[in-house]
Amino acid sequence: MAESVRVDAWLWAVRVFKTRSAATSGCRAGHVRVAGDRAKAAQPIRVGDEVRVRIAGFDRILTVQRLIVKRVSAAEAAECYVDLTPPPPPRESVPLAPRRDPGAGRPTKRDRREMERLRGR
Repeated sequence: MAESVRVDAWLWAVRVFKTRSAATSGCRAGHVRVAGDRAKAAQPIRVGDEVRVRIAGFDRILTVQRLIVKRVSAAEAAECYVDLTPPPPPRESVPLAPRRDPGAGRPTKRDRREMERLRGR
């Protein structure tokens, strides 16, 4: 068995990304970190490494338990890592974006400033 595996291949094999090219693109965009440092797609990972992946605005924190290169079933993939991701914030704590009435047209400068004030910017 190999001592190390490419980080993009491992993320694809454990079903974090749907495709290998999506995993490579995530690494290239800086959404993947290994041991706190930005990871290139070909960076090797070993058992015990911490991998952080930013997906949909949230970080998934995974600790490598087993190295695999081939894509396996979801049940087998879940055995290859320990998910240390904290639970998402409660739904009511996330502020809702202000909605304009349909057909209200483009916001005026005053409307835009009020929306930005509501958002806290």
